[in-house]
Amino acid sequence: MTENGAEKAKGLGPNCKVVSHPIIDHKLSKLRSSSTTTAAFRAILKEITYLVGYEATKDLKTADVQLTVPVGHDHMECTGKKIADRVALVPILRSGLGMIDSMRELVPKAPVHHIGMYRAHKMPVQYYQRLPQKCESDVAFILDPVIATASTIMSLISILQKWGVPKIHVIAVIGSRQGVENIMKKYPDVMLTVGVIDEELNKDGIVLPGLGDAGDRLFGTDLVEDDEEELMHPSKRKRSASVDIC
Repeated sequence: MTENGAEKAKGLGPNCKVVSHPIIDHKLSKLRSSSTTTAAFRAILKEITYLVGYEATKDLKTADVQLTVPVGHDHMECTGKKIADRVALVPILRSGLGMIDSMRELVPKAPVHHIGMYRAHKMPVQYYQRLPQKCESDVAFILDPVIATASTIMSLISILQKWGVPKIHVIAVIGSRQGVENIMKKYPDVMLTVGVIDEELNKDGIVLPGLGDAGDRLFGTDLVEDDEEELMHPSKRKRSASVDIC
């Protein structure tokens, strides 16, 4: 973690890392921009996730492995390393899906356990869960692009603890200071790696400046503004999903 990242992580606890880096700052500006298309948003989120995920996986345990290396027409033996921890990836639907490809490049053998959650009246509601009955993982990485109030993530942490995974690590691109503080205070043993800290959280629990609704921007869909429209067939709604022409 850079000096600037350490400065931003002050007061957030020893298990919180802020990955401050010029490349992340540059890509994050593009990710935030309202002029960024769905296709570009998806690509940039993948790139930032790889950079943040690379830092987050720094503490994985390794074990020695014997191998041979070609030297001319011969081979020599040497000792290498392999990941010893059994890793599980747990994306929060929908937006966490945009982080999966990058993390699977880093840990290709990691299974993906999907959890579907949304907020209703600022409270987390689970609508889908695909955790195996028996936990056989050493580390679970929770994937969510944005940490706002953190109520959803804290609910998932509680689920994973009951599931029995020994270590939990949250990976996010943006985290509100309040949301990150909430996680670190309630779950001081949980690891958290984030690309940047946004200081403001409005009365509706939205991170400012944030990046908008990550799920809608990732999949090119629009929010339904009128609650009554949720009861209508999509063809009868006033607003339709936006489509990017590639």
